[in-house]
Amino acid sequence: MTAPASVEAAPKVLSRGLALIWRSMRDHPVPHAISILGASMWSVLTVILTVALGRITDDVILPSTNLGEDVTNTDLRNLALVLLGIGLLRGVSVTIRRYFMAMAEGRTQRTWRLDIVGQYLDQPVSFHRSRPTGELLAHADADIAAATSVLKPLAFVASVFVLVLASLLSLFLIHPLFFLIAAVLFPALATLNRIYTRSVVGPSARVQAGIGEVSRVAFESFDGVMVVKTLGREEAEVERFEGAADQLRQERIVVGRLRAAFEPVIDALPNLGVIVLLVTGGWLLSRNSLTVGEIVAAMSLFTMLALPLRIVGFFLEEMPKSVVALERVDAVLELEKPEVTAGTRLLDGSAGPTGTIDFERVGFSHGDDKILSDLSFEIGTGEVVALVGATGSGKSTIADMMIGLTEAGAGEVRVGGIPIGDLDPQELTRAIGLVFQETFLFGASVRENITLGAPVSEAELVRVTTLVRAHEFITEMPEGYDTVVGERGVTLSGGQRQRVALARALVRDPSLLFLDDATSAIDPSIEQAILDNLRADLDLTLLVVAHRLSTIRLADRVLFLADGAVKASGKHDELLAVPEYESLVRAYETAAT
Repeated sequence: MTAPASVEAAPKVLSRGLALIWRSMRDHPVPHAISILGASMWSVLTVILTVALGRITDDVILPSTNLGEDVTNTDLRNLALVLLGIGLLRGVSVTIRRYFMAMAEGRTQRTWRLDIVGQYLDQPVSFHRSRPTGELLAHADADIAAATSVLKPLAFVASVFVLVLASLLSLFLIHPLFFLIAAVLFPALATLNRIYTRSVVGPSARVQAGIGEVSRVAFESFDGVMVVKTLGREEAEVERFEGAADQLRQERIVVGRLRAAFEPVIDALPNLGVIVLLVTGGWLLSRNSLTVGEIVAAMSLFTMLALPLRIVGFFLEEMPKSVVALERVDAVLELEKPEVTAGTRLLDGSAGPTGTIDFERVGFSHGDDKILSDLSFEIGTGEVVALVGATGSGKSTIADMMIGLTEAGAGEVRVGGIPIGDLDPQELTRAIGLVFQETFLFGASVRENITLGAPVSEAELVRVTTLVRAHEFITEMPEGYDTVVGERGVTLSGGQRQRVALARALVRDPSLLFLDDATSAIDPSIEQAILDNLRADLDLTLLVVAHRLSTIRLADRVLFLADGAVKASGKHDELLAVPEYESLVRAYETAAT
C-alpha cells in the first residue's frame, strides 16, 4: 500500500496545504475572520501581559523587598485590576477563537461532505458497482475529517505571526541582544519544522490510505456477515482485517518515530532560549544595562512563546495528512459527471397509453460482453408479462434501462410511446415502480420505509399494504406502522421485506410495475393472492422476472430471453414446445421441490 506519487513531493505540500486553507476561507470567510481576530487579540494581550509583569516587578515587587519602601494598598489593588483585566480579555479572546474556528471547521466539513455525496449521487450505477462501499464511506467520513484537521490550529497559527512581530518589537525595545536571540531562535524553529514536514509527508499519506483500506475490509466483513457466518469465514476475515490493520500500524509507527525524534527538540528550543536569555540578562544586569523587571518580561515572553510555536509544529504536522485526505476526496469530486440532458415531457397520453413499454432493437454491452442484442418487444397497458431467462440473459439490465439507470447502447426504449430520454426524470420514476429481489429497507419505521417522506394518508397506506398482504403482519408488530426495523430491515423476514418494498412502489401509484424476482421469498399461495390483487384492483402493467413456475403460470404472456434477445413469446403452455424454455422451467421446478 503506497501513497499516491503526487503526495510524495514534500516541497509542494505547503502550497497544496495553503490551497486547502484558502478553499475553506473562501467558502466560509466570516467565522475564519472572527476566529483569527480573536487569536490576534490573544497575541497582543500576551505581549502586554509580559510588559505588565516587568513593570510590576520593578515598581511593586522589588520595592516591597527593600526595607523602608512601602507598597500601598492602592498599588496592590491596581496590580490586581491590571492582571485581572488582562486575564479576562485573554479568556474572551480564547473563547472567540475556539468557537468560531470550530464553526469554520464544521461548516467546511458540511460543505465538502455535501459536495462528495452529491457527486456520488450524480454518478451512474456502474460507478457504485465498481467501488467498495467501505471506500466511499472512508472518503465521506474519515477523509473529510482528516482534510479539515489542519484547520483546528489555523487561527492560532495566524496569530503567531502577530505574536512574533509584537514579541520581536518588545524584545528590541528591552535590549537589542534579546532581539538577536529571538532572531536566531525563530528561524531555527521554522527550519526544524520544515525538515519534520518533509520527512512526515510520505508516511502520513500511507497512513491515510491505510485508514481507507481498514474501513473497506471492516465494512465488507460486517455487511457480508451472513456469508461470513454460514461459510465459516470468521478466522479468514479476522486475518484479512489483521493484515490491513498491521499495515496501518506499521505506517503509524513510522509517523510516531518521526514525532518522537522532532517534537522534543521543537519543545526544547524555546526553553533553551529562556536559558540563554537568563544568562545574557544576568550579564546585562551586572552592567546596569537593564532592570530585573525587563529580564522577567523577556523571560515570560519566551516562556509564553513555547505553546504557540508548538502549535505551529502541530499545524505543519497535520498539513500533509490533510493534503493527502483532500486529494483522495478531490479524486472523486473531479470525476467527470455523465452528461445527461434531462427530458421535460410528461406521460399525458398524447403519444400513447401511459402503461405501455416498448424496446425497439435495443443493444447493450458491458465491456466486451454483449448483454443485449437487437432486443425488441412491446407490452400493452394492463398486461401481466413474465420475463424468463437464464442467469445473464439481461433481465436486470432491462429493468435498469426502463428506469433510466442504464442507457441503451443501440436502439430505443419507450414508455407510453415516449423515449425515456425525453421524459422528465421525476415523471419516469413516478410512472414506473421497480422492486428488486434484494430489497433495501432503511433503519426507520415501517411507515417511513413505505412513504419515504411523501404525504400519504392513512387510508391509502392501509390500502396498498392490504393489496400486498402486509397490513396484517405490520399491525401485529409492537408499534404497528411506527415500528422501527433494524438496519436493512433485518428484523423482518425476507418475505416481509419484499412485501414492504412492494407497498413502497405501489404507494406512488405507478402505471407500470416491474418486479425483478421481487416475490421470491414470499410463500407461493401469498404470492398468487398478491398478484391476483394487483391484477384485479389496480390499473397497471405488470412485468415480472420469474423463476418460479407458479409465478410464470400467472402471466398473460411469457417473454423467453436467450442470447440477449427475445427467443420466444407466448403462453407458458405454448412455450413448452421450445426445447430451451422447457429445459429451463423444468430446472426451476426441480429446484423448487
